[in-house]
Amino acid sequence: MMFVQDEFMEYKHLPIMAREILEELALHPGDMVVDATVGLGGHTKLLWEAVQPVGELYGFERDARNLVLAKEQLFGDQIGGQIGDQIGDQIGDQNLRLINASYSAMGETVKAESVDGVLFDLGVASPQLDDPERGFSFRHDGPLDMRFDATQGITAAEVVNQWKEEDLAEVFRKYGEELRARVAMQAIVRRRREKLFTSTLDLAEVIALVIPRRGRIHPATKIFQALRIVVNDELNELSKGLEAAKLVLKPGGKLAVLTFHSLEDRIVKQFMNSQTVAGGVDSKKGYYLKPTPAEIAANPRSRSAKLRIMVK
Repeated sequence: MMFVQDEFMEYKHLPIMAREILEELALHPGDMVVDATVGLGGHTKLLWEAVQPVGELYGFERDARNLVLAKEQLFGDQIGGQIGDQIGDQIGDQNLRLINASYSAMGETVKAESVDGVLFDLGVASPQLDDPERGFSFRHDGPLDMRFDATQGITAAEVVNQWKEEDLAEVFRKYGEELRARVAMQAIVRRRREKLFTSTLDLAEVIALVIPRRGRIHPATKIFQALRIVVNDELNELSKGLEAAKLVLKPGGKLAVLTFHSLEDRIVKQFMNSQTVAGGVDSKKGYYLKPTPAEIAANPRSRSAKLRIMVK
């Protein structure tokens, strides 16, 4: 996902690879589509428009604040009512449902083999990164939280302050792909014996003392990525979400996934390839689309995006 702020400090979603997604999903009026990652709704609106006037859309989003912004900024008064806080709650009387739940819950809400297209956009939303109270970023000082759903689960502070040394090193190595994972772990453990971590800048400064800067990349970048992934159980959720998408897609339905780092892309690629081996699907094995040079120039944050497609 990519977002920009206007002069009123409101976010507007610039959907990455919008043209390619619409072309690959090839939706028609009357189709049913799932946006597994609503964010602020940039892709949601494009998908909704593609299936009108009589199509249906389910949208899933773990962050309730994103759903409120999506409703207000992209749909306005066209959709009445409140954001659903339970699986299956529907907004207004139209065939559009925005659901405050992980995409792994898709199979509990959407009828099996009823959907023509599913989209996952696995990028982290800028409103989450830019809000200091969310604790995702070392660019702003804030509490070490990092939860997409602030009502449940462990926080990043609990991980760095309470987890065993070897578990921390494994998290940094596995989910951050940090070559100096053990060095970072040792620095964190030494410091937490004296004083527990409570803020993002505090943690980032300790990491910066032991991991050298890589060009313009902050030394804490991979450590923060690893913490966010483990706090939100992102990779397990992704695996569950892909299985749920396969369940709800019709034969001939299409799954489109935008990935932004190697860990999630590997899971998506392996999932699609495994379906090919099992038979009955076309995953375009070994094939993916990238943003055009023009899109990368206009939106540098799209540079790492890969779009993979599977046809059930």
